[in-house]
Formats: sequence, C-alpha cells, structure tokens
Amino acid sequence: MQVVVDMEAEPATVTLEDPADCGRFHVATRGGGDAGTLDVALRADAVGSVDGDGEAVVHVEAVRRLAGGSVGEAWEGEFTAMLDYARSKGWLSDDGASIRAHVEWG
Repeated sequence: MQVVVDMEAEPATVTLEDPADCGRFHVATRGGGDAGTLDVALRADAVGSVDGDGEAVVHVEAVRRLAGGSVGEAWEGEFTAMLDYARSKGWLSDDGASIRAHVEWG
C-alpha cells in the first residue's frame, strides 16, 4: 500500500492506494513540492508529518481511516502483521502509533 499525496491539487490531497497490499508501505508524491510542502499536506489531513531526515511519519489510525470501506475482513490481521514487521525493523514508534515510511518523490 502507499499513501499518495497529490501536491498539485489545491489543497493537496492524501489518499491510500492499494490498501490490501500489506507487503509494502511508503509515501508517494505526485507533482512538485518539497519536504515542507509534504509535511503541510500530511498534517492538514491528520495523516502524519515529515521528520528531520525527510522520511514520512504516518499515523497508524490514519491508515486504518483511509483504508476503511475498501478492504476485507482479513485486512486488520494482515495490517497488524505489517506493523509487527515494521516494529522488528525499527520503523514503528515506541508507542505503536506511527510508522516511519520512505518517500518516493514523483
């Protein structure tokens, strides 16, 4: 799955594409912009923020909200497994509330 931020929209829009694919997770941008613009867009939609290293920090509950209505019953278990994997790699915050994600600029 990927969090997609359309930076050309006014205001920028944030959507979740391929929510059923719990085997990958990243933030992808469309259009121009920089880390500051991305940070504003993620914060405006209560999805997350950009950290000091230029990586995205995405709220777990925002992913659940964005996936709502477009995934099956098994998704929660698959998403939990993805979070467990992220924790094993150090990509999940200590409190489990956010996931660190690579940003693909496009």
